[in-house]
Amino acid sequence: MHRRKFLNHTIATSVGASVLTTGAFAFSKPSNLEKHNFKLKYAPHLGMFKNLAGDDVIDQLNFMADQGFTAFEDNNMRQRPIAEQEAMAKVMQERGITMGVFVAHTIYWTKPNLTSGDEKLRQEFLEEIKDSVAVAKRVKAKWITVVPGHVDLKLEHGYQTANVVESLKQASKILEPHGIVMVLEPLNFRDHPGLFLKKSAQAYEICKAVNSPSCKILFDVYHQQITEGNLIPNIEASWNEIAYFQMGDNPGRNEPTTGEINYKNIFKYIHNKGFDGVLGMEHGNSKDGKIGEQAVIDAYKEMDNF
Repeated sequence: MHRRKFLNHTIATSVGASVLTTGAFAFSKPSNLEKHNFKLKYAPHLGMFKNLAGDDVIDQLNFMADQGFTAFEDNNMRQRPIAEQEAMAKVMQERGITMGVFVAHTIYWTKPNLTSGDEKLRQEFLEEIKDSVAVAKRVKAKWITVVPGHVDLKLEHGYQTANVVESLKQASKILEPHGIVMVLEPLNFRDHPGLFLKKSAQAYEICKAVNSPSCKILFDVYHQQITEGNLIPNIEASWNEIAYFQMGDNPGRNEPTTGEINYKNIFKYIHNKGFDGVLGMEHGNSKDGKIGEQAVIDAYKEMDNF
């Protein structure tokens, strides 16, 4: 699945066989970096610290915890072998790491699926949601990412919205008994042209129509800076439907401090609102190697100092 271009060169694709037979801490590498007490649950992803932590996924999770990060997200968790999911869940539980989102279904980047109202495509989506429930339970994930897919150029926007809402209502009935929340992610028109869900107000309208605790918004600050700007007012306006945040600076989609977004003010605002969920670090590193990885850690320490 071509989820995010910037992740192509960073996400580790396998875990060493030793993980399956050895305790979670056996391969944790000591770090000389000072552990930070972050005010919010910033969530790195696999590959973000591979030069400092090594290629092994368990080592990377331990490294994140050693630096003070208390959350983690993995778009590709659904595709990982069960044994790998279980090994990762074990170390997250032992190290106090909250599991963030993973992508819950096949995203239709170039042709309509949920917008079309096609019953076969709707059932495909619902079956993948059911499968994702099992994954979420295995890794103790509360949130799963949903992207409604491409627009249907043959239908008026209102009909497309109705089709999406109906699919999400049916998905919510699957998720509600398990306390799992699908978070709808509006994506920007520049990086993902032609997708149906673009703006925070549109996501808010859909969540209100679905009217379920299992259907909320993933507010990606990077995407919404490009699409609509006015970040804090838009967060405020849609606050009671937001369950998850993701970050990336613009331009470049790298760590905070590398672009135009004032993340210190945004993090302060989110913290003052009492948000205790996860903020996914869904971005690249602006510099290569260990220096670049240390720069990411330092950037979050700086932006968290409010």
